[in-house]
Amino acid sequence: QKQVLESGGGLVQAGGSLRLSCTASGLTFSNYAVGWFRQAPGKEREEVLCNNNRDTTYYLDSVKGRFTVSRDNPKNTLYLQMNDLKPEDTATYYCAATLGSICSRAWSYYGYYGQGTQVTVSS
Repeated sequence: QKQVLESGGGLVQAGGSLRLSCTASGLTFSNYAVGWFRQAPGKEREEVLCNNNRDTTYYLDSVKGRFTVSRDNPKNTLYLQMNDLKPEDTATYYCAATLGSICSRAWSYYGYYGQGTQVTVSS
């Protein structure tokens, strides 16, 4: 079964760090563009970043300099390192993947979705 699964969310104080993981099964992750989205209560879902599997990552302006992404292709995993977290980063974070090397900000563009992991940043 082809799927992606997030892990690593939790509660952290402002200024702290978390690392989220997106692990794929049934997919060769190195062939997929991967986006991280987030949705806070009462707000629209937004794309935090997309890594296009060609060493290019597109970041939401508000996370530039704080969030970074890395891949471990043998483990079929993409990591989202989040530093200097702010209360406004509180949201459910979702991983999404699509075959190929093209990123999109549209949630519906992707073909595989994780179930989400909660990140809560206290002030």
